[in-house]
Amino acid sequence: MTKDDADVPELPEYRDNPFINRLPPVMSIAEALRNLTRLPIHSDEERQYPAHLRCHCLQRLGRYFVPLERHLQLEVRLSALIRQGYVGRNPNTTDYLHRLHNDHERVLKKDLSAVIHPVETTASGFALIGCSGIGKSKSVERILQLYPKLIHHQEPFSLEQVVWLKLECPHKGSVKQLCISFFHEMDKLLRTRNEARYGSSRLSIDTMVVHMAEVADRHALGLLVIDEIQHLMRAPGAGRDDLLNFLVALVNTIGIPVMIIGTPAAIPLLQGAFRQARRASGLGSLIWERHANDATWNHFIDRMWRYQWTREPTPLTDELRLVLYEESQGIVDLVVKLYMLAQLQVIQLNALTGRDKGEQLTVGLFKHVAGDAFRLLAPMITALKRNDRAALEKYDDLQPLDDYVFQAFQTAMVRLSPAPTKEAATPVEPTSASPNQDGTEAVLASLEGLGLARDVAQLLLAQVKAESPNLNPLDLVATIAGKLRERGPEAKPVKPQKSRDRAIVPVRAVDPADLRIIVSTGTTSGAPAYEALLAAGAIKPPLRDIAV
Repeated sequence: MTKDDADVPELPEYRDNPFINRLPPVMSIAEALRNLTRLPIHSDEERQYPAHLRCHCLQRLGRYFVPLERHLQLEVRLSALIRQGYVGRNPNTTDYLHRLHNDHERVLKKDLSAVIHPVETTASGFALIGCSGIGKSKSVERILQLYPKLIHHQEPFSLEQVVWLKLECPHKGSVKQLCISFFHEMDKLLRTRNEARYGSSRLSIDTMVVHMAEVADRHALGLLVIDEIQHLMRAPGAGRDDLLNFLVALVNTIGIPVMIIGTPAAIPLLQGAFRQARRASGLGSLIWERHANDATWNHFIDRMWRYQWTREPTPLTDELRLVLYEESQGIVDLVVKLYMLAQLQVIQLNALTGRDKGEQLTVGLFKHVAGDAFRLLAPMITALKRNDRAALEKYDDLQPLDDYVFQAFQTAMVRLSPAPTKEAATPVEPTSASPNQDGTEAVLASLEGLGLARDVAQLLLAQVKAESPNLNPLDLVATIAGKLRERGPEAKPVKPQKSRDRAIVPVRAVDPADLRIIVSTGTTSGAPAYEALLAAGAIKPPLRDIAV
């Protein structure tokens, strides 16, 4: 504790509670701003690093975090949520012991509502709703990292206090699966065997639930965070209601604060039942809209723009600000990934063409990268531009984009890493016949990376060069990609059926004694199969006179 922290007065309900006074002091806005900020390592000397090393530097942007006004509001709410939940569970009073007695009664009766001692709950619920990529989960995790996850107490008795725990909502809305995840995470933290004892599939949901509540109370869980709550929309009606009722019981009955995080698809879940809506609004729910193109957004872009690993820095202009907003629509995750991929593209192209300068970030570059990297998200971007909330509810996450970015960096680093051969260690001057002199080979490699076959890429490159012979390699790739988008998906040509020369097979002579021929002939003339076979002598008539 610093001298400044010692000068901060403590509230009496906080000072006398060991579960609270072992937490970091309540932060002011300035302290929260300073503690939440996480900037990537960067120096001008790194601009001169080889291309494959600069690709590694670029990935630092994935951890870039600059707190904005909404993050400071969220920090205040989480700070109060955790501390207020502990007010009613003070181990220096009988509150905490009474809760442990109630937990024992619930385990015996396998009933979450069973109590021996009436206790007052000071816990509340809280909901954070926003579209995918807005930074909900990352912001919550960044704030929770300011708190210790585990605190060991010796007085007034020995116990391990779990300050917070974050789980993901089961995809099928299963209470049992949520309990198993809870036991698993607690075991990793405490090195216990709760999952083996209480997570067996043979146990009923009622048994699991009471044991989960008992473990949470025993270890003084300060906050339970349930992410991706919109997964409940895929759950059957009964499972959805069971999980929501259980989360409400954790707040109302057990007294554990619960925070839920989800996309706009989760709003009908909270509005569907008054109890859930009331508890989720205990400290005021937050709805995070996408950022407007305003001073707050510009502040974020200004700070991010400092982190360039191109050979020469590109000044930030109004045109660049506009294209960044238009292609990301105010989604923080999208604009950071766009900034990373644009730098990756220009560094990679510069290295493959053999040039040592001219790595500029342009409006055309950002449009090209967005058109290529965000193809899977095009419906989402369109819905954002139209502010179509119903359409936005269909997009639960940006996992495909995360996978794309990861793959793009892996491919680039493989291409740009120096080969461990003698020839690679000796630089070779390009000759007049070298395809790298005019960047042809680099352009073809980039087009192949977009999924084009090499022969198709060569034809398109020749066509564009004939139309615009003075374009540089980067503009060549952008022009060809633009032509492909304008052309749209081509219909697959219908291949003419080839006439196959069938071998002439000699027709076998028909055997009149063939039973199939006899039956077929008889059926055609109207005779039953039995009579036809009898008439042809294929079968004998039954013996009518049998000697006795």
